Amino acid sequence: MKTQLLVIDPQKDFCEPTGALYVKGAEEDSARLAKLLERSLDLFDDIRVTLDSHQPVHIAHPICWVDAKGNHPNPFTLIDTNDVVGKTPLFKAFNPSWQDRQVNYVKALEAGGRYKLVIWPVHCLIGSEGHAVIPVLGQALRKWQDQFALIDFVTKGSNPFTEHYSVVKADVLDPDDEVNTGINTKFIERLQDADQILIGGQALSHCVANSVRDIAEQFGDAQIKKLILLEDASSPVPSFEPMAEAFIKEMTARGMRLAKTTDF
Repeated sequence: MKTQLLVIDPQKDFCEPTGALYVKGAEEDSARLAKLLERSLDLFDDIRVTLDSHQPVHIAHPICWVDAKGNHPNPFTLIDTNDVVGKTPLFKAFNPSWQDRQVNYVKALEAGGRYKLVIWPVHCLIGSEGHAVIPVLGQALRKWQDQFALIDFVTKGSNPFTEHYSVVKADVLDPDDEVNTGINTKFIERLQDADQILIGGQALSHCVANSVRDIAEQFGDAQIKKLILLEDASSPVPSFEPMAEAFIKEMTARGMRLAKTTDF
């Protein structure tokens, strides 16, 4: 039985109360994952950790948008197609040369059917304190590495023109950057080597949900049963709980299993 652990975005900006985009409960989720690792170092054949990795200038950060008065939108503002089209749009691109690209992005994101554009607090900036793995889990990961093992750290989100909730692919493909925004086939191939994949991390409503959905899409229905969501190791972004509930209902119906960290 080959077992892999997939930890989605266990970063300080999500997992610590002082983080830029704190997910309530994430520090406890991380501590439970750490305990699982420390008592079961020999359980995992491979560990994969994703890292949200942004620049300040990003289409989902306030800096890229302004209203008619030149003010940037507040974090957690939702922007849909109606907000960016017409003679007097509610929001337009801060950089006029990006206007068409940003409007087309909002349209494409909405057509994809998962989310409208959410303006997030600036978070997980590359090289910042908030980008780092929360220490309690980082220390446990180091113990696993000290067995002469390599962790597959996978970054996502550095392209400024598209959101990248899923580790598998960006929400909207950037044709000028297919390497970083297209399907990560190597990642999928490495996952497929496992008989079971334990999954935890942040946030259940967004990056975990989209990653699992896209993994399932690439795996096919016959292999979805490999996916085991550790339900005590992942939490939703506050106010997005219904999205997390819908995700669990959808994927368990397709064969994803649920477990707790104490089950292993």
